Amino acid sequence: MSAAAGGTGGGQQPGAGGSASASSAPFQPLGPDQQLGAGEAIDLAGRVLGATVVACNDQFFADAANLILPHPAVHDPAAFDARGKVYDGWETRRRRTPGVDWVVVRLATPGVVERVHVDTAWFRGNYPPHASVEAAWLPGYPGTDALAALDPSAWTPLVPRSDLSGDAVTTFEVSDPRRWTHVRLTIHPDGGVARLRVHGRPVPDPELLTGTIDLLAAELGGAVVQASDEFYGTAAHLLQPGRAASMADGWENARRRDGGHDWVLFSLAAPGRVRRVEVDTSFFVGNAPGRIRLLGTDTRSSADGRAGDWRELLDLRPQPDTRHVLAVPPSPALTHLLLEAHPDGGMSRLRLWGELDEDGAALVRQRWDDTRP
Repeated sequence: MSAAAGGTGGGQQPGAGGSASASSAPFQPLGPDQQLGAGEAIDLAGRVLGATVVACNDQFFADAANLILPHPAVHDPAAFDARGKVYDGWETRRRRTPGVDWVVVRLATPGVVERVHVDTAWFRGNYPPHASVEAAWLPGYPGTDALAALDPSAWTPLVPRSDLSGDAVTTFEVSDPRRWTHVRLTIHPDGGVARLRVHGRPVPDPELLTGTIDLLAAELGGAVVQASDEFYGTAAHLLQPGRAASMADGWENARRRDGGHDWVLFSLAAPGRVRRVEVDTSFFVGNAPGRIRLLGTDTRSSADGRAGDWRELLDLRPQPDTRHVLAVPPSPALTHLLLEAHPDGGMSRLRLWGELDEDGAALVRQRWDDTRP
């Protein structure tokens, strides 16, 4: 494991303001030689996906629930209340006895953690000098009392006690291959942290993936592999649960002037056959795409993960500000989906309803077994 301090200046979030995977090059989906990836890791501790703060030992100055809010921390230098300066983060009182402060987050879905970001945005004279992160496998929904009664051996170190910087994002790489349900952030000895991000890969229980499911759902393992443009809104918003809250809660690209079109490439949670799709342009009134195409491929036909033949699932001229729910013709199972937006525009959500095929179900069960704590 290694730690590296991120940039300062108000807690810029990792990946904010665009995606490292974005490319302005045109995507060529109609050939069999395109090698496709597994998709980006997601924030398993994200409030939007369903993570929650279940316990902490102290939140005197600022609520621990702020740690998992989706937006970057904000700061108002004039904001004070009866207890002192108001911070958009978690802040404990000044410790006068030996010890540490801690907070426990139940992850939105069981998953394998790949890296942890500890963001001390705006905490400059009151940030903790050190932090550590542990994980646990706790089936069900244990509450505060159950967590307090846990044997210390239930917690597995992911990040050892490590240095933090003030007003900066510090990233810790994690190599443990097991799945977890909870993480515990410990600060040594006290102070304030603005945001906690736990990036990793969902490992859903196979018992919950029977019947018709959303094969693109982020909480099940659907992911963005690459996008042509994310100028106004990230493509990962398309896979979030629930309806969008506003136009900001969707994918929107810049206005295209070159005669091409924008696109997003997704990896499905597991190989499956599609029954129907939902194309939601809610809130995109004057800037929805003029035309949308959905194409799919199955990389299992190639030994090195290259695309097979691309098949068209849908060709739609969508209505603005509308949730379209449409059946699609029966087709073979897919592993990847390509969304084309002609020539450009924005959408709020995309759903791909279907069932895992036999090999897909076996793959899910194998991953569950391979990541056993």
